[in-house]
Amino acid sequence: MDENRYPIGKFVPVENVSTEQRAEWIQVLVDAPANLRHAVEGLSEDQLNTPYRAGGWTVRQVVHHLAENDMLVYTRFKSALTEENPQIMPAIESLWAELPDRHVPVESSLQLFELVHERWVMILKGMSAADFSRTFVHPKSGVWTLDRALGVYAWHNRHHTAQITALRTAKGW
Repeated sequence: MDENRYPIGKFVPVENVSTEQRAEWIQVLVDAPANLRHAVEGLSEDQLNTPYRAGGWTVRQVVHHLAENDMLVYTRFKSALTEENPQIMPAIESLWAELPDRHVPVESSLQLFELVHERWVMILKGMSAADFSRTFVHPKSGVWTLDRALGVYAWHNRHHTAQITALRTAKGW
């Protein structure tokens, strides 16, 4: 079950993030929209509505989740860069995934994902080393540096895209 749920493994935090590590994570985010689009390319409606694992979200829900999550993350970075230690808005992702917009075509979320990443990556590439030490407060998990957030969300993008590609491989799609 964990292999299906975590095809690239669970996130492992990095202490003392280097400039090279940041650049690697930023590149993951640069590549994420094309990788996600490629992961769902050619899938039928039935395939998009297939859960990536028993009890998991459908491929469609995963795509929508990535776009929605990264839209929130983009605003978290902007808030942390312009405010002192702002408290961010958490999302109840499991409930978001059940709202009526879960049925919209994946293309809308692919486009949103591409546009959010275009803006987010521009901010990331313009940040100084000191900027990555800035923080936001998550009401449940506490204080996050932007270094930590960058690592988590680079992993998060790879993680969900791998769920889709692992399903495709398992199903021979």
